[in-house]
Amino acid sequence: MKVSVFIVDDHYMVIEGIRSLLQHEKNIEWMGHATNAASCLSFLKQQQPDVLLMDINLPDMSGTDLCKAVKQLFPGIFVLGLSTFNQQAVIRNMMDNGASGYLLKNADKEELLEAIQIVLAGKTYFSQEAAASLKETGHTLPLITRREKEVLLLIAKGLTNAEISEQLFISVPTVNTHRKSLLEKFDAKNTAILISKAIRQGIV
Repeated sequence: MKVSVFIVDDHYMVIEGIRSLLQHEKNIEWMGHATNAASCLSFLKQQQPDVLLMDINLPDMSGTDLCKAVKQLFPGIFVLGLSTFNQQAVIRNMMDNGASGYLLKNADKEELLEAIQIVLAGKTYFSQEAAASLKETGHTLPLITRREKEVLLLIAKGLTNAEISEQLFISVPTVNTHRKSLLEKFDAKNTAILISKAIRQGIV
């Protein structure tokens, strides 16, 4: 099955570079590009790709704000942040707004394809440089997605999986998956330890 990919970036050389890397891949369908947030959102109202490669800096809106808007309007689209910046604050901001991964623009074809496959599987992808940046700062906070944070806040309020499912309009198995992921990321054996750690780290 082909994976449809769309890119939003205001640098034509970047668009052409990535298109040339992916256009001959049998399992990739190149859906096109947008050079700003407005044209990206306009395109998405007509067609939705599986994966959206998104520049962090756009002329009319930041990539983080666009990512948030896309995930609210089209939650099924996987967003991969694309940037020349690998500062932790930028990466975290992108992830908090719903991105599934973060790539630097110097990525080669193999890394691009790997990132696309990993986010399609529902996992998080970081380029080596982005992962190294997160470690170098000595920041010990676990990296969680926007949805995981929403689930965490509701767990902290004492809601059951069924109640969280109802409030967030997601299935109970999906809530359970997020709960397990949070326990793993916080290295917590149970919910009480999870909440305790989240409070101590200022996340809740």
